[in-house]
Amino acid sequence: MRRLILTAVAGLALAAGPAMAGEGGKDKEKGKDPGLYVDLQPVGLPVVLDGRLINYVFVSIRIQLTPQANVSKLRAQEPYFRDALVKLGHRTPFTNPTSYSTLDMPRLKASFGQEAARISGPGAVKSIEVVTETPQKTSGLPRPAGAKPVSIQP
Repeated sequence: MRRLILTAVAGLALAAGPAMAGEGGKDKEKGKDPGLYVDLQPVGLPVVLDGRLINYVFVSIRIQLTPQANVSKLRAQEPYFRDALVKLGHRTPFTNPTSYSTLDMPRLKASFGQEAARISGPGAVKSIEVVTETPQKTSGLPRPAGAKPVSIQP
């Protein structure tokens, strides 16, 4: 009985190998190039106003890589990318002047892009993409100087 089960499991495993390989081929046919990125674990970046911490915004970042990049080596360096992002965010906070529940994305992408290129080496980083941006607080924050007052229409 055990031999019969073992033979059946081995047969299924052999049949599943080509089926899984075929699925990867479908992605390449669609023009998608799976795996040319490094996803960072979510990082909490501070929002600072007049030297006071008023909020944290948690961001998940994807580093898009060029085809020449060594993906497995760079994925192993994910903690170094995260560390660089945390240091950047605390050295000069990416506070958005118009909303304290979001970050200044153009500045964040530009600064972190330089750090990512420094860590990975020249020609490895294609772009920086912010996947998610979640504030810790959404209410009880001071109103930014450039924000328009919210009026409620009856």
